[in-house]
Amino acid sequence: MSLGLLFLTVLALAAIGYAVGRRRAMASAGGDMRKLHSLPTFYGWITALGVLVPVLAVSLVWLFAEGFFIHNSAITHIDMAEVAEDSSVNLMMADVTRLAGGLSVLEAAGTDIEAMKLDIEALKTALGEAGVAMGNDPTPGMINAAEAVRSTGKLSRIGLNVVSLVLALAGMAWGLRRITPEFRARNATEKVSLGLLIFASLIAVATTVGIVFSLLANTVHFFSIYPGSTFFLSPTWDPKFGGGSTLGILPLVWGTLYVSVISLIVAVPIGLFSAIYLAEYASRRVRGIVKPLIEVLAGIPTIVYGLFALITVGPLLRDWIALPMGFGNSSSTVMTAGLVMGIMIIPFVSSLSDDIINAVPQSLRDGSLGLGATPSETIRQVVIPAALPGIVGAVLLAASRAIGETMIVVLGAGAAAKLSLNPFEAMTTVTVKIVSQLTGDTEFSSPETLVAFALGLTLFTFTLCLNVLALVIVRKYREQYE
Repeated sequence: MSLGLLFLTVLALAAIGYAVGRRRAMASAGGDMRKLHSLPTFYGWITALGVLVPVLAVSLVWLFAEGFFIHNSAITHIDMAEVAEDSSVNLMMADVTRLAGGLSVLEAAGTDIEAMKLDIEALKTALGEAGVAMGNDPTPGMINAAEAVRSTGKLSRIGLNVVSLVLALAGMAWGLRRITPEFRARNATEKVSLGLLIFASLIAVATTVGIVFSLLANTVHFFSIYPGSTFFLSPTWDPKFGGGSTLGILPLVWGTLYVSVISLIVAVPIGLFSAIYLAEYASRRVRGIVKPLIEVLAGIPTIVYGLFALITVGPLLRDWIALPMGFGNSSSTVMTAGLVMGIMIIPFVSSLSDDIINAVPQSLRDGSLGLGATPSETIRQVVIPAALPGIVGAVLLAASRAIGETMIVVLGAGAAAKLSLNPFEAMTTVTVKIVSQLTGDTEFSSPETLVAFALGLTLFTFTLCLNVLALVIVRKYREQYE
């Protein structure tokens, strides 16, 4: 039974439990709802939750542990002599996983798997026709490991199906046994619901901890084999996949900050002025048309912005500004990426600033106008100062969004890591190099690959500090109105 079918089965059992529990509660009260502590619906819900919650909890733990057991069972079948010098066991395990999936696809198509195992070339051809891409050619050890992955996975899923169904039926029986007129079904349902809400909130915390842990562990490994002084202080970024690389972060940080500053110079005035117009001057009809149109910009994929930068903005800047003024002859420049990224983050500044300006009480505007100030003076001297902490927070959040952008920089600014003040030269950012370092053919444990995690942790720390600063500014200087 697949996971989808198992989930549907458990949902069906939960629905049956709900109906039976509700009916049993009515029967226990002799049809008189006044004898029940809670409404019949709560008795049905507590029975359904008794089916769902144990199954979901066990399934999450089971699936999490399943990966470790499958990995350990497969790795024992790998012959270390088959691991290439420029590869690693982890990379070979990735191929083993893909090979296991490919064998399952071939088996489902009616292919004689046993015969294929004896003919490596035929197996490679069949895998290629099935659309299974592998980094290395399959070997006898990889085939044995792939079969171990398949067999262990099948046994694991059978066990999960059996345990889940037993838990679902046991939970239903336990819930039905508790149903009496005196049972506080509403209180029990609310406690279970509260636990589910707490669990959902902890998922975000656990995800953040997992991200930080994975970055930190690999970053520590990187600094154990590469000097930190060179990484943080060297002005040269020159990765060499054969070794002897110079991995200085300074040109990447400079490119990131340069592109981000240009984008903020574009986005902040336009976004803030549009927010002021929509909040203070525009009629309700105009606001209802213009605001959604501005927010449409936030829904455009970044790859589309990148294509716009590559095809339209870059050539225009080159032909109309860079070449006539002697600044350069490239269409992939910092200015191109900065302008397009600024357009992309306009909705972030505009929408947040609009909401913050609208939150300023109307009484402050009325008082200023009553004292003889003009509407523009009221905006400059009353509304904007009152909303300034929130506006600063919006700008910092938009800056975090700009710092983490990748596709616009790849297509608009190029990939050259350099320190230069000329905005019409090609440069690159931290995020672009993270992608490029993880998509090469270098061994995962090499400094040239592990540097991506050090770059990621640096970027994570920087954006986290910006977000914290934004929250501190908003909370410290926010005005409380009654």
